[in-house]
Amino acid sequence: MNPMDLMKIMSAKNRFQANHPKFGAFLKAAFAGGIQEGTILELTVTKPDGEKMTTNLKVQPSDLKLLNELRNMSNK
Repeated sequence: MNPMDLMKIMSAKNRFQANHPKFGAFLKAAFAGGIQEGTILELTVTKPDGEKMTTNLKVQPSDLKLLNELRNMSNK
């Protein structure tokens, strides 16, 4: 990865963390015991006009590697 692109990503990550300080703590708590196969992750998006969209997924064995990699990246 280009070092300049990496710097941009890190800057955006730091800005996101500053804007949303509780989000990282939520993820840390949710993932603290490890996400297991069969766990359901749900995401709801609420637009300014009140329109909502919700989706969920049931964690499959093949998902666990990606989730663990993302958790490890966030700890760095």
